[in-house]
Amino acid sequence: MIGNWVDVIRTCNLAPERKMDPVSKWLIITRSCVFSMTFLSALLGGMLAALDGSFLFGRWLIVLFGLILAHAANNMVNDLFDVQEGVDTGDYPRAAYAPHPLLDGLVSRNGLIAAILACNLIDFVIAVYLTYLCGWPVMAFAVAGLLMSVFYVAPPLKLKHRGLGELAIFLIWGPLMIAGTYYVLAGSVPASIWIASVPYGLAVTVALMGKHLDKADKDEAKGVNTLPVALGRERALTTTQLMVWTFYLVTVGLTAAGGFPWLALLALLSLPQATRFLITLNHPMPATPQEAFDQAEDVIPKDLKERFDPTLSADEYPLWPLWYVVWAVWWVRQAGAWLVVGLFLAAIIRAF
Repeated sequence: MIGNWVDVIRTCNLAPERKMDPVSKWLIITRSCVFSMTFLSALLGGMLAALDGSFLFGRWLIVLFGLILAHAANNMVNDLFDVQEGVDTGDYPRAAYAPHPLLDGLVSRNGLIAAILACNLIDFVIAVYLTYLCGWPVMAFAVAGLLMSVFYVAPPLKLKHRGLGELAIFLIWGPLMIAGTYYVLAGSVPASIWIASVPYGLAVTVALMGKHLDKADKDEAKGVNTLPVALGRERALTTTQLMVWTFYLVTVGLTAAGGFPWLALLALLSLPQATRFLITLNHPMPATPQEAFDQAEDVIPKDLKERFDPTLSADEYPLWPLWYVVWAVWWVRQAGAWLVVGLFLAAIIRAF
């Protein structure tokens, strides 16, 4: 079963030859394969607090658990409302690259709603406890994150449909998660921490831009006005490239200004992945899954490569029809991880 869990967390899928177990099913339903982005946000907030001598491991674990639950609830809310609003259908990309909780019958609609409520109830208890320990801003962070998460897809706001979903994701995975984690550990949030949350918030937004670029034509046909749809493909590709470069410019600028320790420049070690992603953005999407596989061998995990077979139809290829987001997530994980390593090493040096 552990092999199943690793498989799902890495790929959002379970290999056909593996038997589905209850934990794997819920890891698929909650889209655990993207929890790494939340984990990195929590780590960045924790390392920034550690640099200021305020790291409390037990309290940080509570925050991490709450953020992962919030992310799980967010993913399930997205699937629930996208089906309800007629966005997620059998011919839509969401149903192709990974099993869909409702469309593939992994859980009933009532079961999905119950899971969403359970995650939010636990998060409410955590928020109340941390508010008791740290003060009312904890609840403010939690409520702001919940509202943006729900109304990302839920009416009447439906932020994703109005070209505002990308901004919501930047605010959630950047300032709210990173500064919120810092607040719980340090008891306040100086202006420098809000600014320090910008680079990684931008990086996560890049991943969303990649996903929305992959399905821009389908979204436009369904009236989902994501930022790539609103900007048009060429301008959206340029905007995404500028976001990648802005991540490095802000990181270097913060380091030069003293907002980051100099070891934060380890984030520059992700430049090779950034370069590959930027090159990919300069080229059109592959026409077939096999062409995509041939061009992306270094970003597709080994276990996924072994599943590729030229005789299979397009809908049987793992990851297809995703393309830009595959490269984007590969880069985000590298850039975020190296930034965390730099802050961690700086905190160790500062402590001893």
